Amino acid sequence: MFRPSALPIFRHAIGAIAALALAQSASAQRSIDFAAYEVPAEGAVAVTVAQGAPLEGAYADVDRIADGALQRAVATAGFAGDRGTILNLPGLGPYRQVLLVGTGSDQPSARLLEDIGGLVGQAGVVSAVPRIDLLWPDASVVEAGAHLALGAQLGQYTFRTYRSPKPGAPLLGKGEIVLRVADAEASRVAWTQDRQHLAAGVQFARDLVSEPANVIYPESFVDRSREAFKGVSGVSIEVLDVPAMQKLGMGSILAVGQGSVRPPRLLVIRYRGAGDDSAPVAFVGKGITFDTGGISIKPSADMWKMKYDMSGAAAVTGAVLTLAKREARVNAVAVAALAENMPSGSAGRPGDVVRTMSGQTFEVMSTDAEGRMVLVDAIWFVQQRDRPRQLIDLATLTGSQVTAVGDEYAGLFSRDDALTARLLAAGAASGEELWRLPLHPSYAKDLESPIADMRNGGGTSRAGAGVGAHFIGAWVQPGVAWAHIDMASMAWREDPVLPTVPLGASGFGVRLLDRYVRDHIEAASGE
Repeated sequence: MFRPSALPIFRHAIGAIAALALAQSASAQRSIDFAAYEVPAEGAVAVTVAQGAPLEGAYADVDRIADGALQRAVATAGFAGDRGTILNLPGLGPYRQVLLVGTGSDQPSARLLEDIGGLVGQAGVVSAVPRIDLLWPDASVVEAGAHLALGAQLGQYTFRTYRSPKPGAPLLGKGEIVLRVADAEASRVAWTQDRQHLAAGVQFARDLVSEPANVIYPESFVDRSREAFKGVSGVSIEVLDVPAMQKLGMGSILAVGQGSVRPPRLLVIRYRGAGDDSAPVAFVGKGITFDTGGISIKPSADMWKMKYDMSGAAAVTGAVLTLAKREARVNAVAVAALAENMPSGSAGRPGDVVRTMSGQTFEVMSTDAEGRMVLVDAIWFVQQRDRPRQLIDLATLTGSQVTAVGDEYAGLFSRDDALTARLLAAGAASGEELWRLPLHPSYAKDLESPIADMRNGGGTSRAGAGVGAHFIGAWVQPGVAWAHIDMASMAWREDPVLPTVPLGASGFGVRLLDRYVRDHIEAASGE
């Protein structure tokens, strides 16, 4: 697994590339193409280098064409080919640019290829060359080019919609990345019919999270989603407005949104791709488009970032967009619980008692524990209407999850060991990794209320992430395989950046859920 903290002297190369990318326009995006494997004698090339930089493969061929200049440059720089490192060599021999990407001692895999593509994509954002040829002669990974392409597309992502171009600035990040691989045509088909849609789903989620809260709020989130799904077959969209939620008794999501002039919405996207009426898998996402904390207001420092509190909703929407576009063989439902949590004269208060759609009540200890409040009505709704066989919710829920596992993992809570194992495997395969955290029975004691069925937080427990998960789990019906993913530490990337996750919104969850469906639902149905 790529771990930037373990990198030697080249660890800052990725950060430098990402920092330079901040200056680029939103349209700095290279197209992706494929070609049969061949080593060009000029232009710009990206070459992989194994641990210890042995003179072999494409690296040896480029060095020969450059009359040994590449080997001399590597020796001078002390480049050792450690995984995740990149060395940028402009103007080397006949080449305008040579990018060396370390692969370490790891064997070829989809994860490795995506990281390689991501590093080249990031380097391409700050390069003026019109074309970069990425060379990968190894045929051991099927459709290797599609994995490289996925990494490159994700790695070169930038969001600069509101940045004005600087007059006279060099034109960077334009042109194409050509993947020269052994199975070029098979990789092209896998990319256009499959992985390209996964990249688009991640980009859609990143765009939503990156937008400021005066642009993305519950109603505009719905509008963006409708536009994204326009023309996609097998999809139906249902939107519940305030009167519809009042009629259903959704007092919890309404309580969160009542302090804002922007009314809440429940967005339900159904995709039927299984070819039968089998029960769907449901993905439910927390969609707080801006979180001030409400009356329990947050400190002003870093509050700007609370536009990212709808990352769970963005992820589940992007995941089902991916499934539908690649025509996955699954029935799936995405539910985005959308509200803006604001303090005002109409806002909910600590001490209020809220009645949810299920009839259960809770006492509000903190209006800043709003994520679990919007989720429980959404979870109850999808269980009543769609009868899912599995239910997975994603949320930027608690700071204690960040404290527990940092920015290496999202926290996973579940009482279903089989579902847990499948999600852990999907996380490892996709690069969006999870760490299981406990759901101890004692958390129920921390949520006892003297006047309602429970409280939405409080008590003396320091296990904030587990208590939040326990609260949500109280709305899951018996027999439903349920998992809660607290992704607070993973939704927004600051430092260090990763090969396929530049600075800012990560789009975390889209690749995880897509991989889960591929490996544990589609694969099972195929068998």
